[in-house]
Amino acid sequence: MKRGNFQFYLLAVALVLSLASAMFSQSSSIRPPKTLNTFNTRSVGDGQELKITGIVVKRDADSFVVRESNGTETVVALTDSTDVKTVRKGLFRADRESGVSYILRGLRVKIEGRGNAEGQLVAKKIRFTEDDLNTAQALEARVDPVENMAAQTKVLAEANQQRLDEAEENARKMSGQIDELTAVAAVAADGAKRAQVTADQAQATGNRAEAAANLANQRINGLDDYDVVNTLTVHFRPGSAVLSAAAKEQIELVARAVQLENLKGWIVEVVGYADSTGNSSRNRSLSERRAQAVINYLVTKYNLPLRRLVQPFGYGSENPVASNGTGEGRSLNRRVEIKVLVNKSFSTQAGL
Repeated sequence: MKRGNFQFYLLAVALVLSLASAMFSQSSSIRPPKTLNTFNTRSVGDGQELKITGIVVKRDADSFVVRESNGTETVVALTDSTDVKTVRKGLFRADRESGVSYILRGLRVKIEGRGNAEGQLVAKKIRFTEDDLNTAQALEARVDPVENMAAQTKVLAEANQQRLDEAEENARKMSGQIDELTAVAAVAADGAKRAQVTADQAQATGNRAEAAANLANQRINGLDDYDVVNTLTVHFRPGSAVLSAAAKEQIELVARAVQLENLKGWIVEVVGYADSTGNSSRNRSLSERRAQAVINYLVTKYNLPLRRLVQPFGYGSENPVASNGTGEGRSLNRRVEIKVLVNKSFSTQAGL
C-alpha cells in the first residue's frame, strides 16, 4: 500500500512540473504584433512625361522620394539641369532661383519631368512656395531630437527582447531538471511562479517599448539616417556675410574631407547664425546670406556638386553658443556651422 502511494505521488509531482513548464513557455513566447505602413511605389515609364504634387519624405544626395495625397510614392532623380524655383506671392515679386539644395524633407513640391530606364522621374522643373519652404526648414531643425528618441526607444525594445529570450532559455533548462522529484518539487514550483512574474513584467515592458518605437518611427517615416564625421565653424564680422581669409581656410578643410578622403554617401549641411544686434528679420536674412556665401565658395572654388549641399538655412540670433551680452560672445555667435555627414549604410561599411 505504501509503495503504491509513493508511485502515485511521484506521478502527481511530474504532472505539476510539466504543466508549470508549459504555462511558462507559452506566456514568455508571446510577441506583440508589428504594425507596417505600406505605400504604393510608382514606376515611371522610360520617356513618359509626368507632373506630380506631393510631400518630400526622403532625401538622398542625388534623388528624393515624393508621396502624393493618395499614398503613391515616386523616386525623383536630380540633375545639374534641374530647374528649382521658390514661387513668391505678390504682383512685383518674381519667382526666386533656389537650387536643389533647398529640397528638404517635409517640403510640398510640384514636379514636371520624364521617366528613365530605372522607373524614376527625372525632374525638369521643381516649384514650391515660400510658406512651404519655411515649414520644411522648421521641421528639419527639429528632426534630431525625434531621431534620438527613436534610437533610444529601439535600444530599450531590443534589451527587453533579450530578457524575454533569456527567460525562455531558463524555462527550458528548468523543465529538464526533474532527477530527484521528491526533493525538487517544491523548489521547482516556486521557481516557476517567480519566472512567470518576471516574464509578465518583461512582456509588459516590451509592449510599451515597441508601441513607443512604432510611434517614433511613424513621426520620422522616410527620414534619412546620417552620421556626422566632421564639424567646422567659420565666423564673420558684424553685419557682414563676406568670408574672411581665416574662414576660407576652415572651408578648405571641409572640401578636403570630401575630396581627398574619398567619402561615399556624403552630404554637407550649412547653417548660418547672427548675434542679437538688430531686429530678428534682419538677423535671419543676414544668417541665411552667410550660409549661402559658404555654399557659393564650396561650389565655385572646389566644384562641389550643389545636390550634395543641403539645408542652406539661417537661424538668425537663435541658438547662440555664447552670451550676446559681451563683444566676445557676440563674435562667437556670428558664425556658420558646417557639418559633413555620411549615410549610416556607408559609414558602417567603412568603419567610421
